[in-house]
Amino acid sequence: MSDDQPADYGHDLLFGSFIGPQAGSADEVVALTEISEQAGLDLATFQDHPYQPAFLDTWTLLSYVAARTERIRLSANVLNLPLRPTAVLGRAAASLDILSHGRFELGIGAGAYWDPIAAMGGTRRTPGEAVDSLEQGIGVLRQMWAVGERGGVYGTGHQAAIHGAKRGPAPAHDIAIWVGALKPRMLDLIGRVADGWLPSLPYLSSPDALREGNERIDAAARSVGRDPAQIRRLTNITPAEADPETLAGLTRDYGISAFIMMSDDRDEIVHFGSVVAPAVRKLVAADRSGTSTPTRAAATDVRPPDPTAAPTRRFSDTPVWDEAERPSAPPSLDGNGDGYTPLGRQIGEHLVAVHDYLRTELDNLRGIASQVLAGVMEAGAARSALNEMTLRQNDWTLNAYCARYCTTVTQHHTIEDQSVLPHLRRSEPALTPVLDRLTKEHLDIHHLISNVDQAMVDFITEPVVGGPRLQRTVDRLTDALLSHLSYEEHELLPAITRHGLAPGQI
Repeated sequence: MSDDQPADYGHDLLFGSFIGPQAGSADEVVALTEISEQAGLDLATFQDHPYQPAFLDTWTLLSYVAARTERIRLSANVLNLPLRPTAVLGRAAASLDILSHGRFELGIGAGAYWDPIAAMGGTRRTPGEAVDSLEQGIGVLRQMWAVGERGGVYGTGHQAAIHGAKRGPAPAHDIAIWVGALKPRMLDLIGRVADGWLPSLPYLSSPDALREGNERIDAAARSVGRDPAQIRRLTNITPAEADPETLAGLTRDYGISAFIMMSDDRDEIVHFGSVVAPAVRKLVAADRSGTSTPTRAAATDVRPPDPTAAPTRRFSDTPVWDEAERPSAPPSLDGNGDGYTPLGRQIGEHLVAVHDYLRTELDNLRGIASQVLAGVMEAGAARSALNEMTLRQNDWTLNAYCARYCTTVTQHHTIEDQSVLPHLRRSEPALTPVLDRLTKEHLDIHHLISNVDQAMVDFITEPVVGGPRLQRTVDRLTDALLSHLSYEEHELLPAITRHGLAPGQI
């Protein structure tokens, strides 16, 4: 890094997911994208290996998830240019950006696995030819999107042999071109013609590789009159690297402003978006302003997160439990909170975030059930409403949605029963009555979930008889789950803030 160029380039921070496009679990891939959006992430990305038969086609997937989401940006990570005709790619990218209202970015690469690329009909290239082809291709893409300029689009080379193609359509926003690269010639290319550098942190030899890469990109940018700060620095990371202090340090010391976590685990994605990303933003804002931040405060300044208030509205006249019989956690072992830790608070915030996700999904479930039940009388109106919610227009979809939601609740409770509660039982034995009660409530909730499943079957086979029972079972599940989540937060958040847990366990 030169003396006149700061390590932090000052870009706004982005946080994203890196989802494996497994064809065998296509619904889960879509669900992970939706969860990424719900968790507050800025970006969802997908591998692109068109020669891999176990993967969905990435371009088709991007188009589909664009229609299933509203806010999150989408990108390949990274697109395989040798198997994507450049002019067609430019038109497709602009079209997807228009249809998604400016939410598409173009992560792209020169290609690496030449045997399968050649097997799919692509041209086998040397490393030097691959770099040249990528640079030529980026030039064609820029021309395709420059609708206001005169004349057609021209390009030379194997990848960009374009002879007067018409420009357009213009994308909804200036699509960023982020290049996945590690080698010197590719870094030079990024400095000259690209908008971002996207390496994978685990593949770098050392943190110094980031500094060396930045210096190479910056020098190449200056050689063609570009400001190096125009080029965003991104990186793919593993869940183990998704620590707020670590990521803030990568921004401060190496200018990384976008972090994309490689994981297909729902809880890890929720934790990254709801806990890690806000913490990193606070740390980086403090670094940039030269002030301190509560995230770096001493342990004695840490307090547990605020629990969610108990629900005041009841949907069912038949209570599941006598809530007055619930035991309470003993008073804090130390009145001053000396045992609380910043990491423990982050884990407590993660627990609340997962609970908030379950609450949101419960609201969705109730809304969908209400629409379908209304459709028993007015099927056309109900189906139209369901279509607006991006769900299929039939009762099977509601059944599948209920099953997916109930599976999420069950997985969360299983993880708690197998990992969270035993850890707290060992760390704080005085919590045993509360933990025993929570375990019992988990079993009761699973019984209520079974009732919802059976009521759904009854509704599909006999709508007139099954409809009222479905409503009753959904109402009882609502009351029980909302009450249980609030009780769990009130009783466990202080202990979790003291004793902590591995974030992936919640």
